[in-house]
Amino acid sequence: MDTSVIRPELLLVADAVCREKNIDREQVLEAMEQAIQKAGRAKYGHEKDIRATIDRKTGEVRLSRWTEVVETVENEDTQIPLHIARKFQPEIQAGEYLVDPLPPIDFGRIAAQTAKQVIVQRVREYERKRQYNDFKDRVGEIVNGTVKQTEYGNLMVEIGSAEGLLRRDELIPRESFRNSDRIRAYIYDVRDETRGPQIFLSRSHPGFLAKLFVQEVPEIYDGIIEIKAVARDPGSRAKMAVISHDSSIDPVGACVGMRGSRVQAVVAELQGEKIDIIPWSAQAPTFVVNALAPAEVTKVVMDEDAGRVEVVVPDEQLSLAIGRRGQNVRLASQLTRWDIDILTEAEESERRQEEFRKRTSQFVDLLDVDDVIAGLLVTEGYHSIEDLAYADPDDLHDIDGFDETVAEELMSRANSYLEGRERALDERRKELGVSDEIVAMEAFSPKILVELGEKGIKTLDDLADLSGDELVELLGKERLNEEEANEIIMAARAHWFEGDEPGESGAEASYKEAAGSGESDHV
Repeated sequence: MDTSVIRPELLLVADAVCREKNIDREQVLEAMEQAIQKAGRAKYGHEKDIRATIDRKTGEVRLSRWTEVVETVENEDTQIPLHIARKFQPEIQAGEYLVDPLPPIDFGRIAAQTAKQVIVQRVREYERKRQYNDFKDRVGEIVNGTVKQTEYGNLMVEIGSAEGLLRRDELIPRESFRNSDRIRAYIYDVRDETRGPQIFLSRSHPGFLAKLFVQEVPEIYDGIIEIKAVARDPGSRAKMAVISHDSSIDPVGACVGMRGSRVQAVVAELQGEKIDIIPWSAQAPTFVVNALAPAEVTKVVMDEDAGRVEVVVPDEQLSLAIGRRGQNVRLASQLTRWDIDILTEAEESERRQEEFRKRTSQFVDLLDVDDVIAGLLVTEGYHSIEDLAYADPDDLHDIDGFDETVAEELMSRANSYLEGRERALDERRKELGVSDEIVAMEAFSPKILVELGEKGIKTLDDLADLSGDELVELLGKERLNEEEANEIIMAARAHWFEGDEPGESGAEASYKEAAGSGESDHV
């Protein structure tokens, strides 16, 4: 009995699909084998292990049933006992397969349709996998495509044999495209989803502007000039920070080009978006000043812990520094990654005077000194009672009008005030019931101990029951970070494990404790 059939047309079909879909020939033939296997199982039984092979050179199709040889049969449809299998093949061993050739299948209309569906489905899966593999490493590239379909402002863009999605919010405002229009876009994400690979495109992404400059400026492409940061208000304005690794090349001039030719090519692609190109600096104050151009800056005050920078500009430069609807300062903040506060010189002067008045009145009210002495202290940089209490006496002597007696008296009054405040806070802490064990940790100031008591944290167990982030939330991020909070919490929990001996578990310690008190059962 002939157990195979020569079908050279299968190879021709596989080659045609391979060329049309750009899929590997082997994958197409595997899909055909799976289709024949499905038809075979429909004829001989779905529970059977039916396998098909197609000869890659001749197109010969062979169908066979595979039965696993086992000591103990669990599935009679796919397994056979070893002693029976040896009647057919005496040398066969458990774990091997008994292969029975089957006659070729005469495909009917339904079987042929089913086989076709299987092949189409498998080819589509292979095509999707190929597309994902082709594009997953192209994130961050600019691609050229054709608008294939528009729906509610979202565009389906044909990119070679694949399709990308350009959502309405990723377009530059006020620009519109129609079907068959040519378009350039930036690939910012590729995801492998159940419905196939999803390629997400953008024209408003900062990376789109950066990549356009890579195409227009050879020095950027060659790595001589580096784009360090980009901030965009799509369709309106953008800021780009650049640095040159060759001191003989001006990075800003190279990006602008002869008579602005290079930057104008990018501006034209971005629908007239104005682009400020500024030199990048490793010095944060200098970088902030550059980022706020064209406004002039007279003073910069950095607060690195809070990530904020205070910028003082001349009164007439305020509107220019802020920009229309806050655009200039917003883009500068995005570019530098600092929160920027803009003040005029008049506002800064007024605030400085207000701070001077507050600090002066503090010394007048708390130390019972006159305005002249208080003013001298603030002018010399003493901003709090603590600054004065812990000051170097020699530094106080050097202040004009202060002699040794005045300096010692001021320091004495400052220390007396702090001691009185400490006593008052300690009394309040005791009234609230905050335990001495928490005080002994030496992790909190008297003021914070009072705050803890007011919030119900009064014993070591109360403190130990908190998590690090809860403690940070109670006291504020400006006072301690999560790492410090976790250390405090672990120190508070130390008394829970004082009975443990090195190497014994908590369960063992509990057992020993119970045994010592006579509460355990003797085994």
